[in-house]
Amino acid sequence: MATSIPIGKGYSDESLAKPTINPNHIVARKVLAEFMGTFMLIFTAAGSSIINEKTGGHLGSFGLAAASGFAVMMIILTTSHISGAHLNPAVTFAFAATGFFPWFQVPFYMVSQVLASISASFVLKAIFNPHLHGGVTVPSGTMLQAFVAEFVLTTILHFVNTAMGTDTRSARQLGGLAVGATVAMNTLVGGSTSGASMNPVRSLGPAIAANNYKGLWVYFVGPFPGALLGGVAYCLIRLTDEEATFAPPGFTTFPKWLRR
Repeated sequence: MATSIPIGKGYSDESLAKPTINPNHIVARKVLAEFMGTFMLIFTAAGSSIINEKTGGHLGSFGLAAASGFAVMMIILTTSHISGAHLNPAVTFAFAATGFFPWFQVPFYMVSQVLASISASFVLKAIFNPHLHGGVTVPSGTMLQAFVAEFVLTTILHFVNTAMGTDTRSARQLGGLAVGATVAMNTLVGGSTSGASMNPVRSLGPAIAANNYKGLWVYFVGPFPGALLGGVAYCLIRLTDEEATFAPPGFTTFPKWLRR
């Protein structure tokens, strides 16, 4: 027996079948998701550094790396399907420059990321003051060493971002784990030199809240070109669909059970 759907004034079968989608609402939700994700990242990454300084180094390098890595993994798993979980102006810029993100959304993402960073930093200040300086990324060696560290670390980070976020042949379900592990690894390697920021807003918000701008330029000049290089590098090596399925006689890169 057929079931009739009552149609009231101002409605029609067509309007029920094709609900109106407002593109502005979609962008707004993506920007809000980016704000929430960036807020959580700064709150956790800077907060763990503050706690480490406050407790005399009880967390240590591995604790700091784990805190940042797990935070990134959690945020990617919860928000990447909405906004892509960029969490980083350098990442947003690099995705746009390599054609994976629309330029018109870049300013909205960047403003959201900056506001989230500042908001999280002042929340940390309200909780931990006067120990906020522990969450500020400051070069430990020379400015050149810090720049090189930030450039290389961000290159590695966005190489992984591009692989996991744009290539349908990668294990995208494990993207959160891969990117989180990369952040943790980079933090272990570069933490003692530059703080392993890899993210301009990771450094900007805490610097503003603590009124400590020493070497802040490093965390802008290093990550932006580093992220761009990482994205371009992966684009240069990624295979097209035809290349991915091409197998010359006797060509065995992977065992049969691993091939797609």
